[in-house]
Amino acid sequence: MDKEKLVDIIDYTLLKPTATRDDIRRFCETTKKYKFKTVFVNPFYVSYANELLKNANVKVGVPIGFSLGGATTKTKVTETIEAIKNGAKEIDMLINLGALKSKEYDIVKHDIEEVVKASSGLITKVIIETALLTEEEKITSCKLIMEAGANYVKTATGFNGGGATVEDVKLLRSAVGEEFGVKAAGGIRTLKDAEAVIEAGANRIGTSGAVAIISGGKAEGNY
Repeated sequence: MDKEKLVDIIDYTLLKPTATRDDIRRFCETTKKYKFKTVFVNPFYVSYANELLKNANVKVGVPIGFSLGGATTKTKVTETIEAIKNGAKEIDMLINLGALKSKEYDIVKHDIEEVVKASSGLITKVIIETALLTEEEKITSCKLIMEAGANYVKTATGFNGGGATVEDVKLLRSAVGEEFGVKAAGGIRTLKDAEAVIEAGANRIGTSGAVAIISGGKAEGNY
């Protein structure tokens, strides 16, 4: 795949819990060097990253309910609103996995709907942690996500075991159709990995190893 096109669809991430302000500064400098279009940092650093990248035509995204998804809907909505005030331009929320496993689908859908509403038209992606779900649960998640008005289904955080597989991306693409967004994240470490999930149907990629992927190397970590 053309690397310029790949740069356009990569969400470059720095979400490790021990990231320092210096780490974020270096991360943003690298973002500008390689011309990534979107980055994701934890809520605490959204304002700082936005300030560092304000003249670079880069969107700062934020994970909501990270990294377990079990926060209350009110907490997720508050987190979303604050992140947007701090400059966030994309939202990646975690689905309520406990409610999903309990088959409390109205709760799952309402949770997503409220974050979508709080996002005020910003692109909203919903992380489902494919490694923790059955095939039926993955398909059900896609249905609920679409009905709730989000823009993407996303495979994983990379923090809870597993990550994006070709098989899961194909399944998600089949479940949502051709027009809806599918973001592959978790364990994408090489250019070959990236090309494989794109071929399977992903139209966004989330990875902390974006530089290695673009440079033809192999990244460390699973997120």
